[in-house]
Amino acid sequence: MPPRRPAPAAPTDDLFGASSPSPEPGHPEVPAPDRPLADRLRPRALDEVVGQDHLLGPQGSITRMLERDALASLILWGPPGVGKTTIARLLAEAAGLRFAALSAVFSGVADLKRAFDEARARRQAGQGTLLFVDEIHRFNRAQQDGFLPVVEDGTVTLVGATTENPSFALNGALLSRCQVMVLKRLDDAALEKLLARAEEEGGRPLPVDAAARAVLRAMADGDGRYLLNMAEQLLALPAGGEALNPAGLSALLAKRAALYDKDREEHYNLISALHKSLRGSDPDAALYWFARMLEGGEDPRYIARRLTRFAAEDVGLADPTALPAAIAAWETYERLGSPEGELALAQLVVHLGTAPKSNAVYAAYNEARRAAKGTGSLMPPAHILNAPTKLMKQLGYGAGYAYDHQEAEAFSGQNYFPDGMERQQFYRPAGRGAEARILERLERWAELREKRSGARSARPSKEQG
Repeated sequence: MPPRRPAPAAPTDDLFGASSPSPEPGHPEVPAPDRPLADRLRPRALDEVVGQDHLLGPQGSITRMLERDALASLILWGPPGVGKTTIARLLAEAAGLRFAALSAVFSGVADLKRAFDEARARRQAGQGTLLFVDEIHRFNRAQQDGFLPVVEDGTVTLVGATTENPSFALNGALLSRCQVMVLKRLDDAALEKLLARAEEEGGRPLPVDAAARAVLRAMADGDGRYLLNMAEQLLALPAGGEALNPAGLSALLAKRAALYDKDREEHYNLISALHKSLRGSDPDAALYWFARMLEGGEDPRYIARRLTRFAAEDVGLADPTALPAAIAAWETYERLGSPEGELALAQLVVHLGTAPKSNAVYAAYNEARRAAKGTGSLMPPAHILNAPTKLMKQLGYGAGYAYDHQEAEAFSGQNYFPDGMERQQFYRPAGRGAEARILERLERWAELREKRSGARSARPSKEQG
């Protein structure tokens, strides 16, 4: 990391009751021992932030910006507890900017206007402003548009923090003026560093054995703040006691619910993971994502609907039993309810994961739709039209139609495409599972059609002329 440029007394404006980081360790207003452990261990320099080396390491994106003295407006996107707020505060210090913070949860248009006015005043006095906006995705489109002129003219360097995918949560105009920095969920190595710092701060090891320590990291689910809060509970236990095993640890600490929000990006991430695991014929991974969704509170009916779609789209005729099995599993869940009905859905997950796959019908359907849109209102050939009236018969409706059941191999080979449209092939069986037999039949019928018609498209009959 380059040496930090001094900022005058690390100035800070925490506007409008907005959530913002606590003071640096040793702040005179609050005795350090009385502050939560996570706050006392808040990094005091960017190189102390763990788990984000791709941004803050020697070759990190943000490091290179600071080295060039060219800090851009940023959107910090990542899960809770990975350091978004801390990074923003330390960036202001490293860049010599005044740190101002507000939260989109508590702020409105008037608050934004006040923040911008104060930033303009500081700019006239020769002081730049880093405006940190927590939960920036909660601002509506009009509020987000309010940032455009002050970011554009350099009144503020905007650093927004969000747990939501910026592609969906932020408008394109604001995104085009900011660089999105993706913060990673803290891995085991990063979480272990935090535990070591907690032990150093507490002056003693955590009262857990090696297995319980691993469980502790797993319970944090990548959230450093949550991990330190649990470590603080453990350090509050009387010293000298027996080390806790996993069972003892679980009894002491409440289990954290998995990160899952049914109307946010995690919902779509997990259903995508389930769908692609099934497509990749990995029933074990598919069962895992299925269980993750249920544990997160997903409606099993939604999963049943998506599994039924998968049966039609990705298994198709390679396993003709897949779609009926999906409907049966869905109906079983409706009859039994939770939790018994979920076993039927689990059985369906395994069925679909182990089934041969073909999207040939799905592809054929889409190709046929494109052809239908491109060919307009072409009429069916006259020989396959019914002729319930005398006039229709006179016009040639039904003339020359061959009844396939009376033909050799129950196949006439007639043309069924519109006159003036070349014969096309939409359905191309994958040759896997039951589609292997379908492919054989289609190839045989193609041979017969070629022999019996002598051409790929039917010629108009004399009656049509």
